[in-house]
Amino acid sequence: MSERKVLNKYYPPDFDPSKIPRMKLPKNRQYTVRLMAPFNMRCKTCGEYIYKGKKFNARKEDAENEDYLGIRIYRFYIKCTRCLQEISFKTDPRNTDYEIEEGATRNFMALKLAQEQEKREEDAEKEEEATNPMKLLENRTQQSKQEIELMESLEELRDLNRRQGNVDYDTMLLKYNPAELKEQIKRMQEEEDENTVKNLMGIKRKINENEELIESDDNMTKSKIKNVITPTTQSSVKKKVSKLNLLNLVKVNNVSSTNKTKESCNSLSLIGNYSSSDESN
Repeated sequence: MSERKVLNKYYPPDFDPSKIPRMKLPKNRQYTVRLMAPFNMRCKTCGEYIYKGKKFNARKEDAENEDYLGIRIYRFYIKCTRCLQEISFKTDPRNTDYEIEEGATRNFMALKLAQEQEKREEDAEKEEEATNPMKLLENRTQQSKQEIELMESLEELRDLNRRQGNVDYDTMLLKYNPAELKEQIKRMQEEEDENTVKNLMGIKRKINENEELIESDDNMTKSKIKNVITPTTQSSVKKKVSKLNLLNLVKVNNVSSTNKTKESCNSLSLIGNYSSSDESN
């Protein structure tokens, strides 16, 4: 019994390959290959969308009597995933793309249209340059300006590289010692602390001075108020004293008037008594 999955086979010394009969294959044989859909398409019969990248077991064959600059063109056959309608497309080496033939329609592709538009514009510019010498001259002057700008930028880059090449990074690193940097940072922090303390002390002094000024102003205002109040009180006291004197005088006058009335009454009574004594006699 022979080996299974053998790699090396035994060929006898009297082996003649010309005696082996050749297989009779069809001229345009189809091969089954595994491929992915190269573009988005839609089935014509059922309207199913087939997206780019979907895998199919396709049949491949050579397109008869079709080539591009000696490059063979291949045709592929796939089936719709919904209705099993056969869809065929072939390679397009001229545009490095695929071309749909039957069974489906290719969907809109913005990128492809943009590339085609760009290619058309380039072709139109080339034709215009070939027919219009002034346009060709303008394009050449613009290209020369761009080249000059590029040369200037290159010179600037070279100068920059030259300046950077003259710099010795080792000496720069030695200059910037980490211990010295720490000391400098510490010194700067101490100076900042001193400045903040000085500022705070100055603010406190200003506050104390303002408080003293306010107290002195209060004392001045109080003394002025006292000076204003004392004469007014003296005048009011004098007025009260004068009023009391007047009241006393009024009272004395009243007493004297009462005495006078009493004396007049006594004199009248004496006169009456005298008159009555005369009549009795």
